[in-house]
Amino acid sequence: MLRVDKKLLQQVIVSRQSDSYKGDYGRLLLIGGTYPYGGAIMMAALAAVQSGAGLVTVATNQENISALHSQLPEAMAFAVTDQDLLAEQIAKAGVILLGTGLKDNDLGTHLVELVFDRAQSHQVLILDGGAISIYTRLALPLPQAQLVFTPHQKEWEAMSGLAIGEQGEDRTQMAVGKLPEGSILVQKGPQTKIWQQGQPDYYQLTVGGPYQATGGMGDTLAGMIAGFAGQFPQVGLYERVAVATYLHSAIAEDLSKEAYIVLPTSISKEIPKWMKKWSDNLNENVENETFSW
Repeated sequence: MLRVDKKLLQQVIVSRQSDSYKGDYGRLLLIGGTYPYGGAIMMAALAAVQSGAGLVTVATNQENISALHSQLPEAMAFAVTDQDLLAEQIAKAGVILLGTGLKDNDLGTHLVELVFDRAQSHQVLILDGGAISIYTRLALPLPQAQLVFTPHQKEWEAMSGLAIGEQGEDRTQMAVGKLPEGSILVQKGPQTKIWQQGQPDYYQLTVGGPYQATGGMGDTLAGMIAGFAGQFPQVGLYERVAVATYLHSAIAEDLSKEAYIVLPTSISKEIPKWMKKWSDNLNENVENETFSW
């Protein structure tokens, strides 16, 4: 078992080069938020922007766009039914987050099939929420992309065939071994684990708790993973996903010191400060597994 420690955080979250520009920090496309789940894609977009993503574009229901822009003018947005623009944006994206707030219906099925058909090997494709449900239900062949799955326990049950009580390390490792080469699994739940196909060990979180049990927590995590996936090329995708997942719960744990429950949007607001802290190496007095200001 691996743990995200101070050394890994410092390896991933590095200071930005003075001559860099927004194009160096990821071109993200987030697809989801179909009725009645508009809030999900907004929370994912907020987390992606706050995580430092250079360019964030959201494909969602037309009626969500005004609400999104009123809260997050930094993100671009268009109607997910605009097929020409959607195809154009899929081709341009370096990271695609598919399924956050995506209803499992005809439109959702069409979107999953479209992305699976067009995704390329150089792109990171994060499958969340509705995309996982649709992929599992239809047993779709997976595309040749760098795949990240973010299922909760019931979604992983459907994906793997393992009942929740059977989702221990040995059986989960066997199920992960059946995924495409290099695929990453964020196995959400108590003591979330992060796996990579072909790797014998996995990362396990040592932070987080029941104060995170509220709607939108997974949406925010998916947005953070997307934001980190588009940056930090000095380390592998597996390490970026592990650090994003860890930071999500570490911030929540810190906020829980003064709050009974932690709202996902409250986590997003704190992300830039925590990333600044680690990139500046202002953490010499912090233990490997403990975060404190």
